[in-house]
Amino acid sequence: MLNRHARGFFTALFTPLARWLLKIGVSPDAITIVGTAGVVVGALVFYPLGQLFWGTVFITAFIFSDVIDGIMARMQNLGGRWGNFLDSSLDRLADGALFAGLAIWFFTGGADTPIAIAAVVCLVLGMVVSYVRAKAESLGFQANVGIAERAERLVSVLVITGLTGVGLPPVVLLATLVLLAAASLVTVVQRVLAVRVQSLEDSEQT
Repeated sequence: MLNRHARGFFTALFTPLARWLLKIGVSPDAITIVGTAGVVVGALVFYPLGQLFWGTVFITAFIFSDVIDGIMARMQNLGGRWGNFLDSSLDRLADGALFAGLAIWFFTGGADTPIAIAAVVCLVLGMVVSYVRAKAESLGFQANVGIAERAERLVSVLVITGLTGVGLPPVVLLATLVLLAAASLVTVVQRVLAVRVQSLEDSEQT
Protein backbone atom coordinates (compact mmCIF):
# COMPACT_ATOMS: atom_id res chain seq x y z
CA MET A 1 0.00 0.00 0.00
CA LEU A 2 0.95 3.66 -0.31
CA ASN A 3 2.00 4.07 3.32
CA ARG A 4 4.42 1.13 3.11
CA HIS A 5 5.94 2.20 -0.19
CA ALA A 6 6.37 5.83 0.88
CA ARG A 7 7.61 5.19 4.43
CA GLY A 8 11.30 4.98 3.50
CA PHE A 9 11.22 8.17 1.43
CA PHE A 10 9.48 10.29 4.06
CA THR A 11 11.60 8.87 6.87
CA ALA A 12 14.74 9.99 5.06
CA LEU A 13 13.18 13.36 4.25
CA PHE A 14 12.06 14.22 7.77
CA THR A 15 14.81 12.60 9.87
CA PRO A 16 16.93 15.81 10.05
CA LEU A 17 13.90 17.80 11.24
CA ALA A 18 13.01 15.13 13.79
CA ARG A 19 16.57 15.12 15.11
CA TRP A 20 16.55 18.93 15.44
CA LEU A 21 13.22 18.96 17.26
CA LEU A 22 14.52 16.45 19.78
CA LYS A 23 17.66 18.53 20.19
CA ILE A 24 15.67 21.60 21.23
CA GLY A 25 13.57 19.58 23.66
CA VAL A 26 10.35 18.94 21.72
CA SER A 27 8.70 15.60 22.54
CA PRO A 28 7.05 13.20 20.06
CA ASP A 29 3.75 13.59 21.94
CA ALA A 30 3.87 17.36 21.44
CA ILE A 31 4.30 16.91 17.69
CA THR A 32 1.38 14.46 17.62
CA ILE A 33 -0.89 16.91 19.45
CA VAL A 34 0.15 19.99 17.46
CA GLY A 35 -0.17 18.13 14.17
CA THR A 36 -3.65 16.93 15.00
CA ALA A 37 -4.69 20.40 16.13
CA GLY A 38 -3.48 21.85 12.83
CA VAL A 39 -5.44 19.33 10.78
CA VAL A 40 -8.59 19.91 12.84
CA VAL A 41 -8.31 23.70 12.51
CA GLY A 42 -7.73 23.47 8.77
CA ALA A 43 -10.65 21.11 8.29
CA LEU A 44 -13.17 22.79 10.58
CA VAL A 45 -12.29 26.43 9.90
CA PHE A 46 -11.15 26.65 6.26
CA TYR A 47 -13.40 23.99 4.72
CA PRO A 48 -16.71 25.22 6.20
CA LEU A 49 -15.85 28.66 4.81
CA GLY A 50 -15.43 27.20 1.33
CA GLN A 51 -11.64 27.66 1.31
CA LEU A 52 -10.98 24.20 -0.06
CA PHE A 53 -7.61 24.96 -1.63
CA TRP A 54 -6.10 26.96 1.24
CA GLY A 55 -7.60 24.58 3.75
CA THR A 56 -5.86 21.71 2.02
CA VAL A 57 -2.56 23.62 1.96
CA PHE A 58 -2.93 24.35 5.69
CA ILE A 59 -3.78 20.73 6.50
CA THR A 60 -0.90 19.41 4.41
CA ALA A 61 1.52 21.54 6.44
CA PHE A 62 0.51 19.57 9.54
CA ILE A 63 -0.34 16.14 8.14
CA PHE A 64 3.28 14.98 8.10
CA SER A 65 3.47 15.28 11.87
CA ASP A 66 2.26 11.69 11.84
CA VAL A 67 5.56 10.71 10.21
CA ILE A 68 7.77 13.03 12.25
CA ASP A 69 6.50 11.93 15.67
CA GLY A 70 7.14 8.30 14.74
CA ILE A 71 10.72 9.06 13.70
CA MET A 72 11.29 10.97 16.95
CA ALA A 73 9.87 8.13 19.04
CA ARG A 74 12.15 5.61 17.36
CA MET A 75 15.16 7.85 17.92
CA GLN A 76 14.34 7.92 21.64
CA ASN A 77 13.34 4.25 21.76
CA LEU A 78 9.87 5.32 22.88
CA GLY A 79 7.83 3.17 20.51
CA GLY A 80 5.63 1.95 23.37
CA ARG A 81 1.94 1.43 23.89
CA TRP A 82 1.22 4.98 25.09
CA GLY A 83 2.58 6.62 21.97
CA ASN A 84 0.74 4.14 19.77
CA PHE A 85 -2.51 4.76 21.66
CA LEU A 86 -2.20 8.55 21.50
CA ASP A 87 -1.27 8.55 17.83
CA SER A 88 -4.11 6.24 16.80
CA SER A 89 -6.69 8.11 18.87
CA LEU A 90 -5.75 11.51 17.48
CA ASP A 91 -5.62 10.11 13.94
CA ARG A 92 -9.31 9.28 14.30
CA LEU A 93 -10.02 12.83 15.44
CA ALA A 94 -8.15 14.33 12.49
CA ASP A 95 -9.85 12.05 9.97
CA GLY A 96 -13.27 12.82 11.41
CA ALA A 97 -12.64 16.57 11.26
CA LEU A 98 -11.56 16.31 7.62
CA PHE A 99 -14.77 14.68 6.40
CA ALA A 100 -16.93 16.72 8.79
CA GLY A 101 -15.50 19.96 7.40
CA LEU A 102 -16.34 18.89 3.85
CA ALA A 103 -19.84 17.84 4.87
CA ILE A 104 -20.50 21.16 6.61
CA TRP A 105 -19.48 23.18 3.57
CA PHE A 106 -21.41 21.16 1.03
CA PHE A 107 -24.52 21.02 3.23
CA THR A 108 -24.40 24.83 3.51
CA GLY A 109 -22.60 27.30 1.24
CA GLY A 110 -21.33 24.65 -1.16
CA ALA A 111 -24.93 23.58 -1.79
CA ASP A 112 -24.11 20.09 -3.00
CA THR A 113 -26.03 17.58 -0.90
CA PRO A 114 -24.71 14.43 -2.66
CA ILE A 115 -21.11 15.41 -1.86
CA ALA A 116 -22.06 16.24 1.72
CA ILE A 117 -23.78 12.88 2.18
CA ALA A 118 -20.84 11.05 0.61
CA ALA A 119 -18.48 12.82 3.03
CA VAL A 120 -20.60 11.73 6.00
CA VAL A 121 -20.64 8.14 4.74
CA CYS A 122 -16.84 8.23 4.37
CA LEU A 123 -16.56 9.60 7.90
CA VAL A 124 -18.65 6.78 9.35
CA LEU A 125 -17.05 3.99 7.34
CA GLY A 126 -13.56 5.32 8.04
CA MET A 127 -14.26 5.06 11.77
CA VAL A 128 -15.63 1.53 11.33
CA VAL A 129 -12.51 0.49 9.39
CA SER A 130 -10.33 1.60 12.30
CA TYR A 131 -12.65 0.18 14.96
CA VAL A 132 -12.79 -3.29 13.39
CA ARG A 133 -9.01 -3.53 13.40
CA ALA A 134 -8.70 -2.20 16.95
CA LYS A 135 -11.37 -4.57 18.27
CA ALA A 136 -9.86 -7.52 16.45
CA GLU A 137 -6.41 -6.84 17.86
CA SER A 138 -7.82 -6.40 21.37
CA LEU A 139 -9.18 -9.97 21.05
CA GLY A 140 -5.88 -11.35 19.80
CA PHE A 141 -6.69 -11.45 16.08
CA GLN A 142 -4.95 -9.78 13.15
CA ALA A 143 -6.95 -7.48 10.86
CA ASN A 144 -4.32 -5.43 9.10
CA VAL A 145 -5.81 -6.05 5.65
CA GLY A 146 -7.88 -4.04 3.21
CA ILE A 147 -7.74 -1.82 0.15
CA ALA A 148 -8.49 1.50 1.92
CA GLU A 149 -5.89 2.20 4.56
CA ARG A 150 -5.49 5.65 6.13
CA ALA A 151 -2.77 6.91 3.79
CA GLU A 152 -4.85 6.18 0.70
CA ARG A 153 -7.90 7.89 2.20
CA LEU A 154 -5.98 11.04 3.14
CA VAL A 155 -4.06 11.44 -0.11
CA SER A 156 -7.09 10.94 -2.35
CA VAL A 157 -9.37 13.27 -0.38
CA LEU A 158 -6.81 16.04 0.14
CA VAL A 159 -5.59 16.12 -3.47
CA ILE A 160 -9.07 16.16 -5.02
CA THR A 161 -10.45 18.61 -2.44
CA GLY A 162 -7.59 21.03 -3.05
CA LEU A 163 -8.06 20.83 -6.81
CA THR A 164 -11.81 21.36 -6.41
CA GLY A 165 -10.96 24.61 -4.67
CA VAL A 166 -9.17 25.85 -7.80
CA GLY A 167 -11.76 24.84 -10.37
CA LEU A 168 -11.91 21.07 -10.68
CA PRO A 169 -15.56 20.09 -11.30
CA PRO A 170 -17.21 19.05 -8.00
CA VAL A 171 -18.42 15.85 -9.62
CA VAL A 172 -14.83 14.59 -9.47
CA LEU A 173 -14.82 15.06 -5.70
CA LEU A 174 -18.17 13.27 -5.50
CA ALA A 175 -16.83 10.35 -7.50
CA THR A 176 -13.73 10.21 -5.30
CA LEU A 177 -15.78 10.15 -2.11
CA VAL A 178 -18.13 7.48 -3.48
CA LEU A 179 -15.20 5.30 -4.52
CA LEU A 180 -13.55 5.87 -1.15
CA ALA A 181 -16.75 4.91 0.67
CA ALA A 182 -17.00 1.75 -1.41
CA ALA A 183 -13.36 0.89 -0.76
CA SER A 184 -13.85 1.48 2.96
CA LEU A 185 -16.87 -0.83 2.98
CA VAL A 186 -14.87 -3.51 1.18
CA THR A 187 -12.08 -3.07 3.73
CA VAL A 188 -14.53 -3.58 6.59
CA VAL A 189 -15.78 -6.79 4.98
CA GLN A 190 -12.21 -7.98 4.35
CA ARG A 191 -11.26 -7.42 7.97
CA VAL A 192 -14.39 -9.09 9.32
CA LEU A 193 -13.78 -12.12 7.11
CA ALA A 194 -10.12 -12.26 8.15
CA VAL A 195 -11.13 -12.35 11.80
CA ARG A 196 -13.81 -14.94 11.08
CA VAL A 197 -11.25 -17.23 9.43
CA GLN A 198 -8.89 -16.84 12.39
CA SER A 199 -11.68 -17.53 14.88
CA LEU A 200 -12.63 -20.75 13.02
CA GLU A 201 -9.00 -21.85 13.03
CA ASP A 202 -8.84 -21.24 16.78
CA SER A 203 -11.99 -23.32 17.25
CA GLU A 204 -10.53 -26.21 15.29
CA GLN A 205 -7.37 -26.18 17.39
CA THR A 206 -9.27 -26.34 20.69
